[in-house]
Amino acid sequence: MKLTIVGCTGSFPGPGSPASCYLLTAHDGERQWKIVMDLGSGALGAIQRYTDLEDIDAIFLTHLHPDHCMDLCGLHVAVRWKPGGWGRDRIPVWGPAATADRMATAYGLDLDPGMHEEFDFSNWSERQSVQLGPFTVTPYTVNHPVEEAYALRVEVTEPDKEGKAVSRILTYSGDTDSCPGLEDAARNADLFLCEAAFEEGRDDAIKDVHMTGKRAGQAATAAGARRLLLTHIPVWTSQTKVMAEARPEFAGDVAVAVAGVHYTV
Repeated sequence: MKLTIVGCTGSFPGPGSPASCYLLTAHDGERQWKIVMDLGSGALGAIQRYTDLEDIDAIFLTHLHPDHCMDLCGLHVAVRWKPGGWGRDRIPVWGPAATADRMATAYGLDLDPGMHEEFDFSNWSERQSVQLGPFTVTPYTVNHPVEEAYALRVEVTEPDKEGKAVSRILTYSGDTDSCPGLEDAARNADLFLCEAAFEEGRDDAIKDVHMTGKRAGQAATAAGARRLLLTHIPVWTSQTKVMAEARPEFAGDVAVAVAGVHYTV
């Protein structure tokens, strides 16, 4: 499985990166599949560096803050108005129950039909897995001040160069503070993509919103994750500091996500 960091700046786009957006690519033995986790502010332009929009097989939204979902409005325009037609069926979109209405309202559309002609909306059910090609995606409720917020556990089985089936696990925290659901989602993950928007000594008294690097490291250790990749770092938070906070808490490899970088899981 290949992970491409399309956008990783927290809360709003930064000068070097869009807001949250992650492209996952895997092969089922017959063809390559591409899914997108979150499509935050500024991400739609950047993602076209790595894939044609028509090649996106599905979109999985962790929650409905704009820095995680708002560029779905732009994708709606691309699907609806492409000269000559879109050329594919509606794009499947999984997200919280309010996703379809929220996107229609954001674009000023009537709720019926809203964006239903462009997207095939489905609602998350806690810990109920969705299978698509080689991907199995399972949502876990996490600790963030919105009606629904999820971490996503993505399990992939694909053939290696010898044709042998190989399974890997990537967990994406979405936005959350420490909670049991996050640790369950990241259990034995090969790569734990975890937000670290807050800094110790500055924000650590704020609970139930975001992680610090320290909390991310503690969650990775509790979950038994193998690698930790810190993400969703706002422009006012030091990447160096959150990484330094995480390292004493987690014995495995720790790095900071960088837009445009590809990772093999």
